Amino acid sequence: MNYKPTHTFHIPVMGLAYTIDSPIRVGQYGISSVVSITDDELIEKMRAFYSEKFSIPYQEITQKFHDYRAERITNYLNLVDKIVKDKFENFKNELIESKSSLENYIAMLPNKTDLKNSLQHFIDEGYTLKDTIKNYLEEHLSPGEIDVNIMTKVDKDNFDRNEQLAVEFNDAHAALRGFANSNLSSSVVLSAGMNPRLYSYFENFKDFFPNSETIIKKKIILKVSDFRSALIQGSFLAKKGLWVSEYRIESGLNCGGHAFATDGYLLGPILQEFKEKKEQLIQTAHDLLVKALDQKEMPVPQKQLELKITAQGGVGTAEEHDFLLENYNLDSIGWGSPFLLVPEATSVDNETRKLLANAKENDFYLSNISPLGVPFNSVKGTTNEFWKQKRIDENNAGSSCPKRLLALSKEHDEKGMCTASKKYQDIKLEELNNKKDTISISEFEKIKTKITDKSCLCVGLANAAYLENDIKIKGQQQGIVICPGPNLAYFDKEISLANMVKHIYGNANVMTDENRPNVFVKELKMYVDYLRNEISEYTNELSAGQIKKWNLFKTNLLAGIEYYEDLFSSTNFFKEERSKIKNQIEKHKSELIEIEIPSLVLT
Repeated sequence: MNYKPTHTFHIPVMGLAYTIDSPIRVGQYGISSVVSITDDELIEKMRAFYSEKFSIPYQEITQKFHDYRAERITNYLNLVDKIVKDKFENFKNELIESKSSLENYIAMLPNKTDLKNSLQHFIDEGYTLKDTIKNYLEEHLSPGEIDVNIMTKVDKDNFDRNEQLAVEFNDAHAALRGFANSNLSSSVVLSAGMNPRLYSYFENFKDFFPNSETIIKKKIILKVSDFRSALIQGSFLAKKGLWVSEYRIESGLNCGGHAFATDGYLLGPILQEFKEKKEQLIQTAHDLLVKALDQKEMPVPQKQLELKITAQGGVGTAEEHDFLLENYNLDSIGWGSPFLLVPEATSVDNETRKLLANAKENDFYLSNISPLGVPFNSVKGTTNEFWKQKRIDENNAGSSCPKRLLALSKEHDEKGMCTASKKYQDIKLEELNNKKDTISISEFEKIKTKITDKSCLCVGLANAAYLENDIKIKGQQQGIVICPGPNLAYFDKEISLANMVKHIYGNANVMTDENRPNVFVKELKMYVDYLRNEISEYTNELSAGQIKKWNLFKTNLLAGIEYYEDLFSSTNFFKEERSKIKNQIEKHKSELIEIEIPSLVLT
């Protein structure tokens, strides 16, 4: 049966651990969330933890098992699926037996929906027709989706001693296989760009193809930042008979985790393009899909399959939520970082949650700590920051690198090295010391900081789940790495799940900062700052290509500002803020115009 989603929001993946068990926490309420399946060691420990908690038989899958990585992922996802289904059945029984439970549940539902109105009708009728209520719940309620995330670029080659294993044993390939072999009927969210080799691997699993009833058991979601990327990647997959069921549009900068800045394209204009060209996206992919499935002699859909468009990144109010849904015809809105303050929804240790609650605007920043070499959203004052600096001060910089998930640099080792590892940093620091007499002290310190600034994300992004659940942490002390979006600056206390959901739907307010800028304005400011910093911190020799890139960036930002000027003059939303929004946009426009793009000096 195809159920209509209960909620108009979802919880995106956050780090390795922060949503590792979110489906178990919130799935029974119809809330969909995304589990990272990158770290099989964390996944195995969480399987052991939840097996014991729910008295489910457990047998450890050690690294001695053939295909242990995929096996761990499959078994954990099957466990999560079982627990969510059991909790969902218990929750339905609770709603049938308890009027107060039903009332509390109704208060968490989106306003003016058939589900909310029908359940309220049962309350108004005296809550006497329990068989009728039971039948209605069976017909209309469903648990939230247990979706999974794979960062496509985190696809390291693996070795058995010195022998390189076949490509299907690469990290991302094994993760995909783990999901494909699970019992789940849900989606895999692919992020961090296109990996043709991984995309081709999908063809090995029948669950990703439509069956004779045009139902796809395991769906593909692509996280994208612009329409062109969606069209290219969707077409690539469609040529293999694979349908992209959802494009998840994420702000380039106003988000958590890694920040993949666009070429100055802002979220509003990007969403507008998807709205205007959605049918083109569907038709292009459908034509390619039909041709590919026909050649494979597989079931061919007689009509176009469903395609959802969703968005996430910096949304913080019910009005913004409703505006995005209505103005751009979106299917769901991702609410990520605010849920880090909701203990019922995410796995965060107490100390880190307090840090996030107390953090102000200036505490959130884009750092260079990621070994992937991509800007990484960070917050000041983490325990990882402390332990990393302690090792640097003791001339012992770098991580022991126990997991090697990001050991992707083959500059000094064909098996790969992580740029956060002590092994890699020792080599780079020795190279730097050999140049000490040929560069200035300031240049020396700048390069040294760039080398030692990298953090062990594999351990740091997993530790919070261990601390919260009293799971023993072994090895070198790394503390906690956490990667919230800057939007979290405007939430300053621990929040209950019920109040967070009510906030999303405009039935409560958990935000105390009245000076928070509109989601579009905040992103605009970040892009203006980003361009200014890019230019001021650029140290390489200027080229015509780089100058052209900056000019395009600025031109696209100015076009985005013009779009926003028209949008906020015509929309029925944000009436109370309209004057403030217009003034802020004008301010950022002036700042942008003042940024001078360098030019080549001809000699």
